[in-house]
Amino acid sequence: MVVGEITQETELAVIGGGPGGYTAALRAAQLGIKTTLIDARPLPGGVCLHEGCIPSKALLHAAEVVNTAKSAGKYGLYFGAPKIELTELRKWKEEVTNKLAMGIVSLCKSSRVETIIGTAVFQDSKTLRIEHPGEASVSLKFKHAIVASGSRPLTLNKLFKKPEDMKSERILDSASALALDAVPSSLLVVGGGYIGLEMGTVYAALGSDVTVVEMTDGLLPGVDRDLVKPLANHLATTFKAIYLNTTVVSLEDIGDGIVCVFEGKDAPSQAKFERVLIAVGRRPNGDALGLENTQVAQDEYGFIKIDQSCRTTDRRIFAIGDVSGQPMLAHRAMRQGHVVAEIIAGRKSSFDNRAIPAIVFTEPEVAWCGLTEGEAKEKGMTVGVAKFPWSASGRALTLAEAVGQTKILYDLETTRVLGLALVGARAGELIAEAALAMEAGVVLEDLVATIHPHPTLSETIPEAAMVAINRLERQRQGQSPKEPSLR
Repeated sequence: MVVGEITQETELAVIGGGPGGYTAALRAAQLGIKTTLIDARPLPGGVCLHEGCIPSKALLHAAEVVNTAKSAGKYGLYFGAPKIELTELRKWKEEVTNKLAMGIVSLCKSSRVETIIGTAVFQDSKTLRIEHPGEASVSLKFKHAIVASGSRPLTLNKLFKKPEDMKSERILDSASALALDAVPSSLLVVGGGYIGLEMGTVYAALGSDVTVVEMTDGLLPGVDRDLVKPLANHLATTFKAIYLNTTVVSLEDIGDGIVCVFEGKDAPSQAKFERVLIAVGRRPNGDALGLENTQVAQDEYGFIKIDQSCRTTDRRIFAIGDVSGQPMLAHRAMRQGHVVAEIIAGRKSSFDNRAIPAIVFTEPEVAWCGLTEGEAKEKGMTVGVAKFPWSASGRALTLAEAVGQTKILYDLETTRVLGLALVGARAGELIAEAALAMEAGVVLEDLVATIHPHPTLSETIPEAAMVAINRLERQRQGQSPKEPSLR
């Protein structure tokens, strides 16, 4: 057993090696700040790289290939049933994550970011104690610290009939589901949010009978219903069942499966599943950091309170990413990390972005940015809404993916773009244009005047803008604001 303690000093201590943490560390080092990155994993990347964003997208790509082959018959191409080798699929997924992780390691070395493997706890507002099994602890003195400790899946322990069922191998969370140790014959997904639907898509493509239970009246709560409808219609054909307005009353491992008791109008009273995936959200990792030894404040949900500079109520300490609040998205954390590094370096910077894009990587994909129609209604705002159906997109038709639409929300007086959303193939690859549009404060005419290559899905954005412009022109002329056809 190794005992003792090593004392070190640094200008900036970054707790957490996820997207926000390593982005902050690399940018700070580039700006000449002596930086130490602390993470419990031997390889950086955080949950996003190892148990979230990247492995899930790798598996979703595999699912897309399977589904594309299945549906190719509609244009005269026929393939046999896929032969799925889980060992090879897992190996490929791990090669992807390891390659990216080693890339971060290389960047840290070349940027002279010191890395320490271990768990960090604040001793006070200028000292961290870092523990790693089998090694001497490190007492790290710092001038500034960034908390980028991420989040973890929420659990539903109160549902289990027996305490030991909570540790059943048949109960999955987002991390264990991505391990892909087997493809169950039947899978219950508890939660109709993006994690549940993405993982349900993967397992359905690999051969599982997937059932989804959602306690609200629709999938993807909070997302505009017209965007969810094409996805819901598709999932109704690929999932075995979707039960809305339904709750899980209890879960019990009976040896050869999990018996689930339901409460809902259309759901059975109970059913047995080989595996159950709990996907009801995530909680911030701020409860084991020793924050009580600092002046850092947290809200009732455990999120660390920050200002527009991502500074906490303790002037030395910043917080970024999932631990600092919603939305819990990797790209939000990365932007925050960049901002904080510049602030610590003495530059003027602020996390004042107008829009943070969000994507659900299902089939079809759903992506949105800026104001949503639901948010506009909640705020009592009167805004313009224009839509362009992908059934009129040449590129969508050639991809045999004509289900979808592009929707723009705009200011009726200035025509400034307030929000943009898409549902359809590759929607996630298109949403960055919306983010740029809102950051730049563009108006509808800017989108129309920008030449988009033909034939591409990107053309649906200026087409939706043109729908809005034509409608406004008709209204000014006292004509009926009917939907125009293609220009």
